Amino acid sequence: MAEVQLPSSMSSYSSAARANVFDTGKYSTELQNIQSGSCTVPPPKPLFIANPLEDGDFPILVFLHGYLLYNSFYSQLIQHIASHGFIVIAPQLYWVTGPDISDEIKSAAAITNWLSEGLSKLLPPNVRPAFSKLALAGHSRGGKTAFALALRKLNITTNLKFSALIGVDPVDGMDRGKQTRPPVLTYVPHSFDFDMAAIIIGSGLGEVKRNFFVPPCAPKGVNHEDFYNECQKPAWYFVAKDYGHFDMLDDDTKGIRGKSTNCICKNGESRKPMRGFVGGVIVAFLKAYLHGDASDLLAIRDKPEIAPVAFKIDCSV
Repeated sequence: MAEVQLPSSMSSYSSAARANVFDTGKYSTELQNIQSGSCTVPPPKPLFIANPLEDGDFPILVFLHGYLLYNSFYSQLIQHIASHGFIVIAPQLYWVTGPDISDEIKSAAAITNWLSEGLSKLLPPNVRPAFSKLALAGHSRGGKTAFALALRKLNITTNLKFSALIGVDPVDGMDRGKQTRPPVLTYVPHSFDFDMAAIIIGSGLGEVKRNFFVPPCAPKGVNHEDFYNECQKPAWYFVAKDYGHFDMLDDDTKGIRGKSTNCICKNGESRKPMRGFVGGVIVAFLKAYLHGDASDLLAIRDKPEIAPVAFKIDCSV
């Protein structure tokens, strides 16, 4: 992997800089629910699209949902990111699935390949996607899928190049040796081979059992710590100490699956702080590695009190 340096703005960073990425951004946004087959160039899977409404050329983030979750559960998070000047594509990869992510990798690649042909037709005419500034993210099992696609698992490639990779509390399976197929973690430090910056955002409570009967949602041995250990430079690592695996979801996640997110994992007291933290850190990271402006990312590192949650940080840049 070619070494990527921090953006040149690091040299002009001032300790007086404050990260406003935790607040709603300056752009008005809309949230579109696009069904496959409902438009001229239909996407391979149903999509939520969160996009700015003002005129501009905007980078793109593809965001993959967690295990057995709905993309709609992330509507507040992706609108926060969009309000800072990003187009966020959140596909529904499946409704029911098993212990193998091969189809999810293929679907994520197909959606990426569809972007250059179909995305512009679904956006306001004044909102122009910047296909050369493309990032990939995922939560939980979706984080594993994002890394699997970046690592070219199953020899699957895309016709657009990703420039940044984000794992939100990624999970590779139930335990070391019990990884869902194909495994992503090799337990060889710095072995991930992809030519882009990466960030891992973990939850401190994800590895904690809610009770005796339910296993942790992000078990040690297959969670955020292990993903970060295998990243090469440049890589960033944030862990929100007092929040859980589902705490970046919408405040109200409906239906049986939505209600279950409140009772199967150890959670923090409220979702809003964690959701704001995850959204803000993602925005700061994207600004650094897609726009070349690292001021917000470095402000979070150097002035942790500006974040809405207490967190631990490490980085290798």
